[in-house]
Amino acid sequence: MNGFFPKWRIIVFSVFSGLLTIGLLVRYARLSVAQPERIVQQIPQVERGSIVDRNGKPLAVETNFFHMGINPHKIKSPEDFARDVAPILEMDKDEILGIIRKALEKKNSRFAYIKKKLPLTTYEAVKKITDQKQYRAAVSYDKIPGRIYPENTLASQLIGYMGDDGKGLAGIEYSMQPILQPQAKAGETKPEQGKNVYLTIDANLQYKLEKIAREALENTQGANLMLLAAYAKTGEILAYLSLPEANLNDYGNATIEETIDRPAMTFYEPGSVFKVFSIAAAYDAGLFRQDESFYCDRVFEKVLPNGERVHINCLSKHGYLTARGALEQSCNDVTAQITDRMDTDAFLAKLRQFGFGQKTGAQLPGESAGMLPGRTSRFWSARSKMTISIGQEVAVTALQVMQAATVLSNGGCPIKLSVISKITDNEGNIIFQHRPEKKPQIVSEETAAYILSCMQTGAEKGIGWRAALGDITIGVKTGTAQMADHEHGGYSDTDFLSDVLAVFPVEDPEIILYIVIQKSRGINFASRIVAPVIKESADAIIDHLGMSRGDAASLAHSGRISISSKEGVKLGKVVPDFTGMSKRDLLPLLNRKDLKINIYGNGWAANQAPAPGTPVTENMEIDIYLE
Repeated sequence: MNGFFPKWRIIVFSVFSGLLTIGLLVRYARLSVAQPERIVQQIPQVERGSIVDRNGKPLAVETNFFHMGINPHKIKSPEDFARDVAPILEMDKDEILGIIRKALEKKNSRFAYIKKKLPLTTYEAVKKITDQKQYRAAVSYDKIPGRIYPENTLASQLIGYMGDDGKGLAGIEYSMQPILQPQAKAGETKPEQGKNVYLTIDANLQYKLEKIAREALENTQGANLMLLAAYAKTGEILAYLSLPEANLNDYGNATIEETIDRPAMTFYEPGSVFKVFSIAAAYDAGLFRQDESFYCDRVFEKVLPNGERVHINCLSKHGYLTARGALEQSCNDVTAQITDRMDTDAFLAKLRQFGFGQKTGAQLPGESAGMLPGRTSRFWSARSKMTISIGQEVAVTALQVMQAATVLSNGGCPIKLSVISKITDNEGNIIFQHRPEKKPQIVSEETAAYILSCMQTGAEKGIGWRAALGDITIGVKTGTAQMADHEHGGYSDTDFLSDVLAVFPVEDPEIILYIVIQKSRGINFASRIVAPVIKESADAIIDHLGMSRGDAASLAHSGRISISSKEGVKLGKVVPDFTGMSKRDLLPLLNRKDLKINIYGNGWAANQAPAPGTPVTENMEIDIYLE
């Protein structure tokens, strides 16, 4: 034994055995204290609901995207690979080579993304090439849920955006996340599916108004523009504009300015538009008569018992004016005189009843409450009440102005604003239907009617005459306010906000329209630059809704229509062009078991994915959008 096992062999064997034993003991110790591996039960997939306009036009639709990745070590010729896939991916060959080479430089790198969020058509085309060129072992694809926004920029801040993780990040996509995509639970065999959200906006009207708004922004060289239009008696918002806007299909490249939901989030001093609510508060309190005159000598001055002096300038020396005349000419002096008669606490309380200084409760994330200071505010002074009455020292949102205007258009009762028309399940059953929510009366019917008639005078005889429609009565109030100079303090000498509030028809209000342009260049007066946009927008709304007007054209029709008897569309080896086909023509496609056909909206086919001519493959998903 001693001759067969020399001492040095026994020592080596012992050391090796000892090290192995120690290693096993350490491994065992780690496993003994480690948490046991959890077996996660697979959670069933929940299909996200669509966002559509009030008529069912698709604005945000569920789809699938694909992330394309590679193992760089399995690509034999990066140059050939880049040359083969670059045209399909719409990428530069050198860009793909750069990704591969950068991945190869990293130690132990076995994966790199070539491109993310490929649409179905691109995925099918590039997969076909990579399979043909024998790149299958080097390329992988991750299927992820995604969104298609058929109208790109239309109402982008209202609709919002869904991130790569399948959750809403802004707008309705965010605020209605639990409705659009309920959280599935492990173990559920039939989880609750996402609901479809119908917005109150009319996409076709929104498109027309966006065209008008873009031209106005270009002509005034303004920094941004807001436009809201709503049904006066229901609070449903028909159009929701915030320019500049983001392309929802390329949201990652949008600027911050393009993503801001200004009507809900941005608060500002509204200027003279606020006078209608100040004078309404004083008139409702019985503090002046309609025929009572006040003298404007171009400045409101008041000296308090403690010696403090209040001084507010007016743009002109208007002479004697009634309250109607003050609104017609937008007189600061007379407005301040009228407000000075009102108890400060009563004045502020009435403004809060109008909805200022609080959120409207519209279904939008990040809504601001604005700012309505009280007497305990450190910024309060002897002039604050009168200054607030002319739209300074108070900050509002566009939604708040619209909410306050519903008081005037509904006989003194506010109507809650809404951007949701209804919600349906995936079978079309109505889960929620908007109903007008009328709040308690805050001013009398007489007060509301009087203020509207004053606004009508402003459009017919006053500085808002450029907004007059002629054949339909319209009430208008303009406003121009200096904007804050955040760099030097105080007010800017160059930056102004111009806004106009309109209600029409005055005798029986149907529509409330409000437009704001910020930082225009050249002329800043709202009566000059915004009032004409109000007129053009109001004309577009009236014609789109078919409202009765004096110069409307009449059309005669025989009353007979013809219905095509052609058979429904048939699908061959390639996807046909569905454009112009009716829903009836498309219904036979739903019987196909080897394809998934999604038909969105009503009317006739206007858009589709994938494009015509795409080869039909098994289990292909085809989206058809009707208008």
